[in-house]
Amino acid sequence: MLKKVIVGMSGGVDSTTTAYLLKNKGYEVEGVSFILYDERSDNASKQFACSFLNVHEDAKRNAKLLNIKHETLDLRAEFHNLVIIPFIDSYSKGITPNPCILCNKYIKFPNLLKVANEKGAEFISTGHYAKVSSDREQAYLMKAFDLKKDQSYVLYTLSHECLKRLILPLGEFSKNQTKEIISTLNLPASQRKESQEICFINNSKYINFLADLIEPKVGPIIDIETSKILGYHKGLHLYTIGQRKRLGIASGVPKYVIKLDSFSNALYVGGKDYALQREFIVASLNWLIKQEGSFRATVKIRSMMKDEPATVEILNADTVKVIFDQPQWAPALGQSAVFYQGDLVVGGGIIVEVFVR
Repeated sequence: MLKKVIVGMSGGVDSTTTAYLLKNKGYEVEGVSFILYDERSDNASKQFACSFLNVHEDAKRNAKLLNIKHETLDLRAEFHNLVIIPFIDSYSKGITPNPCILCNKYIKFPNLLKVANEKGAEFISTGHYAKVSSDREQAYLMKAFDLKKDQSYVLYTLSHECLKRLILPLGEFSKNQTKEIISTLNLPASQRKESQEICFINNSKYINFLADLIEPKVGPIIDIETSKILGYHKGLHLYTIGQRKRLGIASGVPKYVIKLDSFSNALYVGGKDYALQREFIVASLNWLIKQEGSFRATVKIRSMMKDEPATVEILNADTVKVIFDQPQWAPALGQSAVFYQGDLVVGGGIIVEVFVR
């Protein structure tokens, strides 16, 4: 009897290629697409990406041409409550969230497992670039073959149950190889452009999106070295740690956002050296490979950066301190820190405190 796998299909190149590869390997493949958001009727509607209608029509057509079953589930309410609202709330407090990680943790993978259980499917799959391997006791998450496309960073929150049932075919391929495969199939997916980083914001212009939803609150821009007020900002939600542009201040040397203090509504700026930090606290941990005491690892604090050597000190069951060997650019509250040992993902969590030098 063929083993059944539920594939999350967005209508794009990666998920469609995933379904094709699994079918070719002999799995009984079924596709599922999630409606997560659409255009809204309020002032923020202009900032939302185009309706999911065309996307899911593509996914349906791709599934039909691959001769696999497909269904669409409406998860807009869950996505709004568990991803969009926390996204807005975090920025209003001067915190930089990662909505893709929230979506994977609370929306995408829990619902893939739910569908798989309902349909009696043994496995789930997505078009992420990462690898999963399993033994009798544990499943392991690893970096992809194509390190430029590696997405293991956004998957660190997955449970062991999920990893044991997860198949990631694209972990063994480069992006160019994936494009070559899909180009031979004459599917709608082959014409789709790369998806943007924040799916529910048009062209990733999060500032315009947030401007419609968060009331501006003017506060001082303070030089972190001299404590002098250099100007005034129009709301902490308009800035991120390490930002240089759009500060609206005059100074003899370039200044960068170093700290966002929501308590005093103050934005602290400083020279480039002040944006390089070594130490921070990480909480809300998810361990994929349990550790004890202090351990060595490489640590990644944003999806597009290279993981760098560090010591991770376990403070308690849900908190660690990370100390980079060399200062790294602009760690920010709300970002995820993910720990690696070689290609293996050890675990990760949310940055909750940064020790500004």
